[in-house]
Amino acid sequence: MEAPRDDTRGIVDPPGLLDRVRFRRHEPAPPLRRYVEWYWLIDWDLPAPYASHIVPHPSVNLTFQWDEEDGPPYAEVTGVALGLYTRKLSGPGRVCGVKFRPGGFRPHAPGHPVSRWTGRALPAHEVLPEATGDTARRIATAGGDRARVAALDDFLLSRPCAPDAQADLAVDLVRRIRADRTLRRVGDLARDRGLSVRALQRLFSAYVGVSPKWVVLRYRFHEALEQAGTRTDIDWAALAADLGYADQAHLVRDFTATVGVPPTVYAAEVRGAR
Repeated sequence: MEAPRDDTRGIVDPPGLLDRVRFRRHEPAPPLRRYVEWYWLIDWDLPAPYASHIVPHPSVNLTFQWDEEDGPPYAEVTGVALGLYTRKLSGPGRVCGVKFRPGGFRPHAPGHPVSRWTGRALPAHEVLPEATGDTARRIATAGGDRARVAALDDFLLSRPCAPDAQADLAVDLVRRIRADRTLRRVGDLARDRGLSVRALQRLFSAYVGVSPKWVVLRYRFHEALEQAGTRTDIDWAALAADLGYADQAHLVRDFTATVGVPPTVYAAEVRGAR
């Protein structure tokens, strides 16, 4: 399995967020890496409130959060968010998060299709009964990264999680979509694995939580967001064609609807922040 990436794909205005928080990624224990992509840890202590915005990956996240001025630590399961995800940060706080591989959450909660959690954030104990308030307190208050990672490992390793061939297939298919920007047709992906389009759609509903077409579009959008935030010489028409958009106008509409501003405005704002 690949190590945690160090890119900021999906984060809207990475400089703005990373100027305000400490953000780290860590690998889980080897037995967990089949279905867990990485752990992510964030700490902050802000004099003024700040709203972070994320265009989420097609992943389920389990988080142990502590907004120190607002109450005790708590645990939350967040399904795949269909739109922009906003998290307001204020005062001192921290998040210890588990990012499951797209397709990898179902073995940890096999009782329901992952689509059941899509677009929802709910108390973790409703999905994973062991994720109690005491568990959240133990993980979120652990001192230092090593202790927090060990606490996350202990929690996940203590739970049953049987290998699942369908989960393995879903993980592999999403990995291919993410890596191969030329892959734009769901039918091509299905035929390559000897599946019907309908069977592929059922697999993604049960194990990823969204359709394969949605995953293609989301990773395509992540690429557009990353390019807008890091390059100064973008040919928007060429980028739209390269990413499979019908035309530049389609890219601009998609970007504006998701982020709230056109890509040229967003690019100028990020450059200004830097």
